[in-house]
Amino acid sequence: MTLARKSQIDLTQTPYYHCTSRCVRGAFLCGENTVTGQAYNHRKQWLVERIAFAESIFAIDVCAYAVMSNHFHVALRVNEDGCKKLSDLEVAQNWLRLYHGNRFVRLWLQYGDALLSNAERATVTKYLNIYRQRLNSISWFMRIINEHISRKSNQEDGCKGHFWQGRFKSQALLDESALLTCMAYVDLNPIRANLAQTPEESSYTSIQTRIQSYTKQSSENQEPLKPRLLPFMKANFQSEEYSPPFIPYIDIDYFEFIDWAGRVLRADKAGAIPEKVKPILERLNISTQQLFQTLPRLETKFSHAIV
Repeated sequence: MTLARKSQIDLTQTPYYHCTSRCVRGAFLCGENTVTGQAYNHRKQWLVERIAFAESIFAIDVCAYAVMSNHFHVALRVNEDGCKKLSDLEVAQNWLRLYHGNRFVRLWLQYGDALLSNAERATVTKYLNIYRQRLNSISWFMRIINEHISRKSNQEDGCKGHFWQGRFKSQALLDESALLTCMAYVDLNPIRANLAQTPEESSYTSIQTRIQSYTKQSSENQEPLKPRLLPFMKANFQSEEYSPPFIPYIDIDYFEFIDWAGRVLRADKAGAIPEKVKPILERLNISTQQLFQTLPRLETKFSHAIV
């Protein structure tokens, strides 16, 4: 029996969730159709850009993402505190980037309270509260992504009908270990599907974006739009300075963990990082001194899991 979305997403338990959507009938609508030979790989970049667009509007952080040929994954953090800190003006401006919105809200944005009656101002307040709740909603976040991609793809194909196989699926990530496991699962998708041999070669994934950012391989002027990712904890942080939103791991540690996990052979998956490939720190020219800087404060940095 399918659970109601409100039963699957409970922010009193955890702000972290893993969400995924699959193309209808598992068709490769974002990859290469093996029957017709027609390629739709450009839609992967559509999805990456749409995730980035949604992240720029909603009070929801992206921890990890991976866009595949017939599905995509996102690991998300709902930022309740950030949403509460948004001003009414920011809430209205953000929501009107998505939809036409209530006409009194548009009037309020343009002229302020001066031209509104008390009843109209009460209507504005009502809708601003609704918009604020939606800007903190994973369901609306996924809807903004999926509806746009569905319409754009159908327009390109000159057809109508479903693009996605029902509603998106969500899983609660109840602790740091679950978050780490989920992020690794998401980032390793192209390697497990035998589409890439290393994390840095895994296109349309957060791990590639993080590695490029760490090694300064990318340029905002040259690179296509990508989601702004929730950052890792700084290696030289002081415990009294630490406060969310950060992923409670060090980036170098995470890179090593992904490299190790990607080498594990799984009977149910086609791909893995080849044994002959050098360790990731060598490939990225990261010195061991940088890694050792994280070790003295190991116990203070990790509360539930050590990678």
